[in-house]
Amino acid sequence: MKITEPVGLMEPMLPPDGDRELEDLAMELATKASCLASQLVPTVRESLGDLVRSMNCYYSNLIEGHDTHPRDIDRALTQEDYSSDPEKRALQHEAVAHIEVQRLIDYHEDLEEKTTNQNYLIWLHQEFCRRMPDELLWVQNPNTSERIRVVPGKLRDGGVQVGKHIPPGAEALPLFLERFAAAYDSNRLSKVRQIIALGAAHHRLLWIHPFYDGNGRVTRLMSHASLIRYGVGSSLWSVARGLARNANEYKTLLMATDALRRGDLDGRGTLSTQALKDFCVFFLKTCIDQVDFMASLLEPNDLLRRMRIHIEEEVDRGQLPKGSFPILREALLAGEVLRGQTASLTGYGERMARNVVSDLIKKGYLKSDSTRAPLILSFPLDAIERWFPKLYPVT
Repeated sequence: MKITEPVGLMEPMLPPDGDRELEDLAMELATKASCLASQLVPTVRESLGDLVRSMNCYYSNLIEGHDTHPRDIDRALTQEDYSSDPEKRALQHEAVAHIEVQRLIDYHEDLEEKTTNQNYLIWLHQEFCRRMPDELLWVQNPNTSERIRVVPGKLRDGGVQVGKHIPPGAEALPLFLERFAAAYDSNRLSKVRQIIALGAAHHRLLWIHPFYDGNGRVTRLMSHASLIRYGVGSSLWSVARGLARNANEYKTLLMATDALRRGDLDGRGTLSTQALKDFCVFFLKTCIDQVDFMASLLEPNDLLRRMRIHIEEEVDRGQLPKGSFPILREALLAGEVLRGQTASLTGYGERMARNVVSDLIKKGYLKSDSTRAPLILSFPLDAIERWFPKLYPVT
């Protein structure tokens, strides 16, 4: 079939070089992200990563219009406890799929390809969709009512329309994805331009819409992976939270960036250069806002104060044993607690100290690889709102 759509239809791929506002935002993000990573010891960062992945999944679901309660996500993830309600159960599977794929990215177990290459995008789609229940792998053509199955890792083989936007035809997808990969090849971009390009790549992949379904999810996972590869992302913060909390502005700017060039002063591409810059500014500011938010939550003295107040209240209510807070404080500051330390930390004898540890493990405040391994801080859902206020919306 003859390809009639030139790849120039999605130009420009990047905002103009040398834009001071974008460069300043890129440097600010890089600096603040580096400071955030240094606030916690590695073992605590790893445990907190589990919490942030669940949060990221929750907000990514929300952008898709799927409001999966954090407790439903937690039950599915930690206990394999799925709802008897078919719709809730399907959304729980969707949430677990997202978390598992992001964990592969966070632990550098993803595909060893540049994150904007076609193979990597196909890998993301395949890994996510193959974990999905069958009932969520179908889409319907609004014009013909034809049901189409979404095959994990397969580019669409038909046309689609997203709102007012008509993405490239299926036969043109390989060329558009080739241009996409070349434009955002990290080897061709400076460190600052790599960070600036994040927002542009985010929009342009949604514009291409390479799969029948899952494009939003793949795009956000690609952005997360790119942030990590470029040294500014981590498992400690999530751009998806910021996008979901500003969903109206996010979707409005995405649609605006679909617009054609607005005249001779709006670049030389087919699409609007100014709109692309506006989206890149929004994307970087959203990233910075989320880094600032997590940095404020993780400031050690404030976090310890919130933990202490909460734990003391739980002790007074008889929900936790006395001596709990000194162990949790040591786990936060040192990264781990040797079991032999617990008696001196609590001021109890060894048997009583073991009982305190057993209760904290049972209730999810501590975890350990074995009965003799060091104790690591964990973050039970019941404590999250008190330790990390506003991480999730109040429900």
